[in-house]
Amino acid sequence: MIRTAIVLALTVLCSLNVSRAMAIERSELQLASVNAAVAYADDEGLVYGKNADRRVPIASITKLMTALVVMESGEPLTEWLDFRERHIPAPANAYTRIRVSSELRRSDVLRIALMSSENFAAHTLARHHPGGYDAFIEAMNAKAVELGMLKTTFVDPTGLSVDNRSTAADLVRLVRAASQYPQIREYSTTRYFTAQFRQPRYRLAFGNTNVLVHRESWGVGISKTGYLSEAGRCLVMLFELDGKPLVTVLLDSLGTRSPMGDAGRIKRWLTTGAGGSVAAAARAYERKKNAAYAASDGASVSVN
Repeated sequence: MIRTAIVLALTVLCSLNVSRAMAIERSELQLASVNAAVAYADDEGLVYGKNADRRVPIASITKLMTALVVMESGEPLTEWLDFRERHIPAPANAYTRIRVSSELRRSDVLRIALMSSENFAAHTLARHHPGGYDAFIEAMNAKAVELGMLKTTFVDPTGLSVDNRSTAADLVRLVRAASQYPQIREYSTTRYFTAQFRQPRYRLAFGNTNVLVHRESWGVGISKTGYLSEAGRCLVMLFELDGKPLVTVLLDSLGTRSPMGDAGRIKRWLTTGAGGSVAAAARAYERKKNAAYAASDGASVSVN
């Protein structure tokens, strides 16, 4: 009798919790990012999409695919790689503090490419791929097809080219695949790192480009930022929300901190239903970019 009462009480409590969860009335989510996608890592489909199927430049978000190809190549992470003079011109400004001819272990080259978005590091990883640079680009595109990223194209490993294009929905697939590698999770969320180069021997300090990795409350499991003038400010993340891994893809924002602000708005929207608000300048930027996208390829604006 007592056991039956306990079971009944627990059933009622669970029903109340479900009812409360279902009772959350969500306002329309307001984001500064022009294109976005939100999904639980373990579920198919999107929780939210904003122009999620629009093909756009993705800047250094590219480096997540670079990391995935490196890991799947099976090449030893302990191998020392030399930084060779570029064999092709960089598509955009590629300033680096790394000295030509110096060496660094592949694991650390990958780490600084992810956490600090070091372009020379990403380029060097491709140069040392079996078959060389061109084979690396082919592997990037082959992996995209394998993952079902059918609207994605890569032409370089850094993201400096505006011809590296994808969609927010496709990038959700990329984050899910990258999250299967503990090294990518660790390297992309490293807060600070001092790289120890040799020949010549010197050190360089690097910091993570995403301020949210420094906040324990976020539990960030994967992070990658990106920026080109044509791509705007971009951010992809995997973080824990109520015990479930959530993927957020935020593409083309005006301000440096706008994607981080959007991540916070998404988090509040899912937990409280509050849609938030964005600055007037962000709204104006979005209208301008939507008009430019429509003019260039006839893309229609859709919010799901």
